[in-house]
Amino acid sequence: MDHRHFSHRGPVQRSFHKFHRGERINPARFVNKAVITEEVVRFVPEHSFADFQIDARLKRAIVTKGYTTPTPIQDRTIPHILTGADLVGVANTGTGKTGAFLIPLINKVLLNRKEQVLVVVPTRELAIQIDNELKEFTAGLKIFSVCCVGGAGIGRQISDLRREYNFIIGTPGRLKDLIKRKMIHLAEFKTIVLDESDRMLDMGFVGDMRFVVSLMPRPRQTLFFSATITGEVEKLIKEFLHEPIRISVKTGDTAKNVDQDVIRVPKLGTKINLLESLLNQKDFSKVLIFARTKHGAEHLSKELLRRGFKSESIHGDKNHYKRQRALGSFRANQVQVLVATDLAARGLDIADISHVINYDLPATYDDYVHRIGRTGRGNKKGKALTFVE
Repeated sequence: MDHRHFSHRGPVQRSFHKFHRGERINPARFVNKAVITEEVVRFVPEHSFADFQIDARLKRAIVTKGYTTPTPIQDRTIPHILTGADLVGVANTGTGKTGAFLIPLINKVLLNRKEQVLVVVPTRELAIQIDNELKEFTAGLKIFSVCCVGGAGIGRQISDLRREYNFIIGTPGRLKDLIKRKMIHLAEFKTIVLDESDRMLDMGFVGDMRFVVSLMPRPRQTLFFSATITGEVEKLIKEFLHEPIRISVKTGDTAKNVDQDVIRVPKLGTKINLLESLLNQKDFSKVLIFARTKHGAEHLSKELLRRGFKSESIHGDKNHYKRQRALGSFRANQVQVLVATDLAARGLDIADISHVINYDLPATYDDYVHRIGRTGRGNKKGKALTFVE
């Protein structure tokens, strides 16, 4: 690292001015050397996928998908979900929690083809991702799903809901709309998954969550996943779940295999030049950059294009098709840089992101944790750099 980077000692210890959501973050929290993988105590699962009491066809699909041993959240939650228990899973994104709930719930449907499962998530990107993963697990099993998200045509979703399905995966606002149009009848759903519940709270979906859950029958199976447990989240757990089993596999605040550092911006106006010099370095091959606003993300992406970088952006002002196209280009390495807002990047799982750059400071430390979790996935090393003015 060059002279522009801080160490733990020195000016980095000063606290910042407040951000627009009022949290003070000490920049020292953005500096953290990745733990050498060899030194990490290796997780030894108690089960293999073969041990789980699940349908042989599903076991074959797991093998085909390339899963060998369960991740910690899968290892510890799947046996409980298979018994029908309510469950609270505390886990960071990128820990395999989608598989943790999909595998036992697909098995539930295989045991009874009348079972219907509702999966509620904060963003359309996450809904699409879960729906794709479900399709991979259920190839050839005649288990169908409908993805109900805002920003996509409601007409197509209504026609899909008239067909046969066992899973609905959706965002709270669109689900509420379809329920009010009497296209979804929650009395028939005995299982609900609330994924990234803390984020749904942050985004103001608590009323929609309550509306959806209030229409579900009792008894039911409720699975509740969250990266953090705050007082507000605890209140929802008490409200929605019945004697839940709690499983926590949070691996510290930030990913251990993400090398974190800060870049000091000497004066205003030089930030974009610093970014340009970084992006010209060879190892900055697949870079996710965070901007604070939709306008800021679009402007930065265009400026990078002007400077000769292959760049795309995702934010709330882009329609669904354009966001998916931008993500597809980034996934396929057709562009080097993706500029995103916090909301648009929520739940993104893209392999081999070499660097996350916080061009604009995150509003809260929790946002920071979510941002940098996009790199260093699985056992790979990643780097996160935060610009500090």
